[in-house]
Amino acid sequence: MRAAPWWLPGGHLQTIWANQVASDTLTAPVPWQRERIDTPDGDFIDIDHCPGPQAHSPLIVLFHGLEGSSRSHYARAMAAWALHTGHHLAVPHFRGCSAELNRAPRAYHSGDHAEINHILQHLVRGHRAQGGRQAHAVGISLGGNALMLWAAMQGVGARLTLDSVTSVCSPLDLSESGHAMGRGINRLIYTPYFLRSMRPKAEAKWRQHPGLFDLQALRRVQDLYQFDQVFTAPLHGFASTEDYWQRASAKPHLSAIRIPAYIINALNDPFIPASSLPGPEAVSSSCHLIYTQAGGHVGYVKGAWPPGQISLPEWVEANLKMHTISQT
Repeated sequence: MRAAPWWLPGGHLQTIWANQVASDTLTAPVPWQRERIDTPDGDFIDIDHCPGPQAHSPLIVLFHGLEGSSRSHYARAMAAWALHTGHHLAVPHFRGCSAELNRAPRAYHSGDHAEINHILQHLVRGHRAQGGRQAHAVGISLGGNALMLWAAMQGVGARLTLDSVTSVCSPLDLSESGHAMGRGINRLIYTPYFLRSMRPKAEAKWRQHPGLFDLQALRRVQDLYQFDQVFTAPLHGFASTEDYWQRASAKPHLSAIRIPAYIINALNDPFIPASSLPGPEAVSSSCHLIYTQAGGHVGYVKGAWPPGQISLPEWVEANLKMHTISQT
């Protein structure tokens, strides 16, 4: 498979094109069915399901990226693929990402492996109650880091829940990626894109819980480092942005993974420096490193001519086939 067509050069163009222009191949709206589950701290998580043709259809859990949702281009493309292949796709929304403000004095972050575990246990338990056997999880960007951290923290126990995990364009070294987002064209284009939704949601959280953090400091935030310093870190038990990025990164823990794990990254991803990606010496034998020359940040596209189609599902499907072959 090619990561990008000839007419779509460069990581920035691939990133933006996949998000804004490329087709997700859907011919009708996704028949999402929303489920709301409770959390141990009295909050809620919304999960959108695109059911398979049978109750026991193979389950794919898709964890979205920063400010993503079931409306994200990659989620729609995965839904189109699931409808075509007969999989059950579940897209959990991190807190505050389902178009409704969550209740607790917190939001979400890239290292919340306990939240990942709560979601997975609920979904897989229900899947097995319906006679389902196969269950896989895919994490996009931020969601992939959290998923890989979960797999590392679970060790051999992860196999009791899932058959495999896959991360796509995930910032496994949050510090390197975070600083990259604050430089050059990233700071000019992508940072404002994310802050456009992150800042209003944070302000809504302050109105819900007055005094929760420094509101005036939030209004002065100019990049993701500052946002994490003012909001993400203090709300989730971290001392600072540096503390959050260090403790929440999956990269230092990848050697502890004992479940088949597929790590997909593009070497021209503008968010993730290629030099920050883990090498074979940093991962366990259960991990498969799949680094493509092109693809940008979740910008995998195919097609002889524009506008092209989002090809991310094909990369995920290839890993599922690789896993099936390895188990036979």
